[in-house]
Formats: sequence, structure tokens, C-alpha cells
Amino acid sequence: MTAAAETQADLLVSGAEALGIRLTEAQARQFVRYYAELARWNERVNLTAITEWEAVQSRHFLDSISAALALPAETLQAGSFIDVGSGGGFPGIPMKLAFPGMRCTLLDSTAKKTAFLAHLRDALELQDISVRTGRAETLARALDMREQFDVAFARAVAEVAALAELTLPFARVGGLVVMHKKADAAAEIERAQGAIETLGGCLREVIPVTLPKLEDRALVVLEKRRPTHERYPRRPGMPSKRPLT
Repeated sequence: MTAAAETQADLLVSGAEALGIRLTEAQARQFVRYYAELARWNERVNLTAITEWEAVQSRHFLDSISAALALPAETLQAGSFIDVGSGGGFPGIPMKLAFPGMRCTLLDSTAKKTAFLAHLRDALELQDISVRTGRAETLARALDMREQFDVAFARAVAEVAALAELTLPFARVGGLVVMHKKADAAAEIERAQGAIETLGGCLREVIPVTLPKLEDRALVVLEKRRPTHERYPRRPGMPSKRPLT
């Protein structure tokens, strides 16, 4: 990491302000430390293909905390969320750094990635973070995780229908699912309407997001209206291979 990266997070701080998020100097330093750990671990664990400091600020950190646009103030202050398929910690860790009062669970199926997440939690001295290794299709059936969260995040490249099946079972009734998607997700959302309804949810809104040095994005926000039927999610791999219609 360059000396500039060690001392400056101007793009992150200004971009956060444009989103209505004020980051303190201490929070900015935590993000810089996050980047240092990400870059170091990425040399031996495939966490991200995006490694330049400026790109990480825009394409990972700012994109992640843009999820705050979809959440009520009380959730940002003291709510709970699960980050499904957290990988290098996006969007879960940036959201926790920006909103430290939130309680979070980071979920990934790859043990090397969850080892990084656990290390990062300890290195940044973060509280109220649980790291779980396993498939969402399996852990969504665990009593301590099913329908337990105010919010479920998904930032994966899968279709909306598949992500709905992997996230809605974790959200409590009245809770939300927030998916980070490209701006042109309308057709994908339309294809997923039946799946969302089947899983107990509805489309609440689509929030356009414009960030510096990043193509236009959108937050697809689902609301959990009723409990998800016990048959969902289906066995591992099925949501992506055969999305519900």
C-alpha cells in the first residue's frame, strides 16, 4: 500500500458524504487498515480482483455502504444483518465500520475466506460480529439464523430470483433484503417476481445509486411479508441452477 493510501481516504470520505454518511477520522483509519489486511491476505487467498486503493474505495467500500440508503435510521443504529456470500467482507464489514451499532453475521461457504473475516474482525477490534462457514441453503434452516435478521444483504452476481431464495429465509417478517445490482436490472427483477412472492416477499423499491468512479448501480430492496415456507431454500446449488419462477 502506498504512503498516500496509508494516510488518505479522500474518495471514501467525500463519497460517503454524498450518500449522507459522515465518517470520522477514526472510521476512515479503520477502512485504511481494512484495505491493508485485504491486500496482504489477497496474495494467498483469492478475495478480490480489485486491488488498487482508489478502486477499492469506490467499487468495494462505497458500493457496500450505499446499502444504507435502503435502511431506516433505527436499523442503522442498532439493527441486525446477515451478509450472504460475504467473501472479502463486502458489504458487511464496510457497513459495520460505518454503522458500528449494528450487529452482523458474515456468511461464506469457503473456509479460507471466513478465516480472513475472523482475522479482520479481531484486527479491527470489532464487536457484535459472528462469522459462519457454510452454504446459505443449509444455514438458513438453522434455528438461530432462520428469520432472525432485520436485513439480509447480497452482493453476488447471481440472478435476483436465486438471491431471493438465498436471502429471504434469513430475514424476519417485516425485515428487508438488499441486493446490490447493476442499474439495468429491470428484466432480472421482472423474472424474479414469482420467486419473491413464493418465498414470502415483495419488491419494496429499486433505489438508483450514483457513485464516483463507478458505473451506475441499483439497490433492489425486498420486504419480507410472511414466513418463508419450510421447503425453501432448496438443497445446495439448486437456487442458482434452477431459479424459482
